[in-house]
Amino acid sequence: MNFFKTSISVIFIIISYTSFSQSNIDKTLSEISTATSAERIKADIKKLVDFGTRHTLSDTVSTTQGIGAARRWIKTAFEEVSKDCNNCLEVSFLGDLVKADGRRIITDTKVVNVLAIQRGTKYPNNYVIMSGDIDSRVSDPNDFTSVSPGANDNATGMAGALEASRVLSKYKFPVSIIYVGLSGEEQGLFGGKILANHAKENNWNIIGVLNNDMIGNIEGIDGVIDNSTFRVFSEAISMETTDKERASMRYYGGEVDGPSRQLARRVDKITDDYMTNLDAIMIYRLDRFGRGGHHRPFNDAGFASVRIMETHENYNRQHQDIREENGIKYGDVLEGVNFEYAAKLTAVNCLTLASIAAAPLAPENVMIAGAVKPSTRLKWDAVNDENIIGYKIYWRDTTSPQWQYSRFVGNINDYTLENIVIDNYFFGVASVGENGAESLIQFPRKLIPNGM
Repeated sequence: MNFFKTSISVIFIIISYTSFSQSNIDKTLSEISTATSAERIKADIKKLVDFGTRHTLSDTVSTTQGIGAARRWIKTAFEEVSKDCNNCLEVSFLGDLVKADGRRIITDTKVVNVLAIQRGTKYPNNYVIMSGDIDSRVSDPNDFTSVSPGANDNATGMAGALEASRVLSKYKFPVSIIYVGLSGEEQGLFGGKILANHAKENNWNIIGVLNNDMIGNIEGIDGVIDNSTFRVFSEAISMETTDKERASMRYYGGEVDGPSRQLARRVDKITDDYMTNLDAIMIYRLDRFGRGGHHRPFNDAGFASVRIMETHENYNRQHQDIREENGIKYGDVLEGVNFEYAAKLTAVNCLTLASIAAAPLAPENVMIAGAVKPSTRLKWDAVNDENIIGYKIYWRDTTSPQWQYSRFVGNINDYTLENIVIDNYFFGVASVGENGAESLIQFPRKLIPNGM
């Protein structure tokens, strides 16, 4: 299972990039926190809006209109970023044919994603992913010809992924980062399914997915104007949790400590540490009530994945034909986007991606014991990495949403917290690299054989 970083550090070796080495990653993350550009994001959103519609079933031949033109432009934009970092991004299309289903795919359709992979220097087959959606829609989900700007939903998320690639491609990380535009979200989350299946088939180790869907609106349907908070949706436990594991939660806990929940805690903590006047609101739910997003296919496949989005939605600007009725303007147009806010949420993504990609792999097989004992013992499999300086144990009150206490225990894989009673807390373990970066926290899912 997973979690956050508390103290990280780095030094800079300037070549054509910045390479992570000992100490002061904290300084690097501070730089990243202010590196995103609202003007660049605005330009990208405007370009996406100018394609007229990006409906999944729209024109794929035109060079100026429709989803085909949009995805080719996105690929070109990633390639331009790659040129600036000595071809550090592997840019490609990834698609599959989706058969007509009589609902939202009314004809056989090729659904195509655009990927840009920034390959890790040490763990190239381990990935953290930031995604945004390419497609848009109006009131009728099957209307693929009407003007559908999709300025906030979801040109903001796509522009955010592009901007994150510009910011983070200036650095090299041990773990791979993927920036991706996913298609077919409005028609059934098809792009996410295609990428999640591809990851499974190719044995990718996905550490976490940050799905960005609507990160630019600050004027809510509830009348609130707010540019200082955002929401992080996360499911409680993995869809790969077994019946035996679920049954054990009745006695040992863990029902709010799945990998996606740990990823959400990382987002929350890193926002507190590095962002000014911005607060992450963790929502203990897969998505908004009865609704869905492109993080779900990754959750379904057993990967840690969360949705990052604005706090206050405006339904007049979502999935609407452009019109005015009774003095109310409907439609997802450029005027409804706050670009500075989108840049701040993009910075949160950059910080989260960088903090995870700079860290060593997480410990595996974390176990715990301490029933009817005065102390709590944790044991785990050590990570085979010469750059690891040790491990940190975390614990928190059972009612606390965030980790509260921690102890660095050195480069060992068995430690007893004296006089910390197991009944009163939840526990986890993270790896710590020589650069100070920490892996996501792993929640113990097993008991130590023979207890204490």
